[in-house]
Amino acid sequence: MRRPTFDLDVLRTFVTGVEFNSFAKAADRLGRSTSAVSAQLKKLEEQIGTPVLVKSGRGLVLTPIGESLLSHARRLLELNDGIFQTLHESQAAGTIRFGLQEDFGEHLLSEILRRFVQTYPMVTLEVRIARNAELLALVESAGLDLALTWDTGHTSPYATRLGETQMYWIGLRDTPSLTHLADSPLPLIMFDAPCVLRSAATQALDAAQIPWRIALTSPSVGGLWAAVAAGLGLTLRTRIGLPSHLAVMSGLPTVPSLGYVLHSSGEEPTPAIKQLAALIKTSLQEQTFGL
Repeated sequence: MRRPTFDLDVLRTFVTGVEFNSFAKAADRLGRSTSAVSAQLKKLEEQIGTPVLVKSGRGLVLTPIGESLLSHARRLLELNDGIFQTLHESQAAGTIRFGLQEDFGEHLLSEILRRFVQTYPMVTLEVRIARNAELLALVESAGLDLALTWDTGHTSPYATRLGETQMYWIGLRDTPSLTHLADSPLPLIMFDAPCVLRSAATQALDAAQIPWRIALTSPSVGGLWAAVAAGLGLTLRTRIGLPSHLAVMSGLPTVPSLGYVLHSSGEEPTPAIKQLAALIKTSLQEQTFGL
């Protein structure tokens, strides 16, 4: 049996007339004649099988069925309009400039991009992988629309702290636990200063009175991993993107967790930028990062 289906145009006329408290005004707003509006209301009541409006003095009031219909009709129209808006926005062209730390790049980027393109296939994404200072400068100068950075204490006008992850001492997987440190300075493999992880490492070692030296610096996370794999020393990172041949080392001072922040260059981002930000938050929430 064929199920009855509401005509959304008729429901829109009904809702508009109730909200204006005048179906003459509704007819003018919707670009229809009053006779056309009357015919729509008659059609609606015939379909339902009962009146939705009754006369009260010079006006009309909702019947109990009309009140219920009004609530359902508003939800149907909101859903309908939302679908069309989403489909229209998904066809909008444009460019979004997104920056992130290299740590997040390999681990999160492909999944975020896959999900985003499903909703906004016409939007071009420009992705920049860089260090904190560069990303923050680009956000502040509107060179990036969004940037995912470590929480270094340097904020921006439109920043949201999304979470945190633990920092660990990382070395070769086959290296024994460092329960007894040698007298020689501990070789460290780090980014050039300034770097929040480098500062955390040296401060923790100084507090524990453990001598250290910078054995190698690299501008990339991949370079850090390669140097650690070559046995040149230890580094301090998170578990994000940790290669399988490297492991967390014990016997060294505990270091605190490290927060990550999403920065936006504007107060009123476009729907596409909002969607990308939501996907970034969701992807991060789905990760454990070894906490």
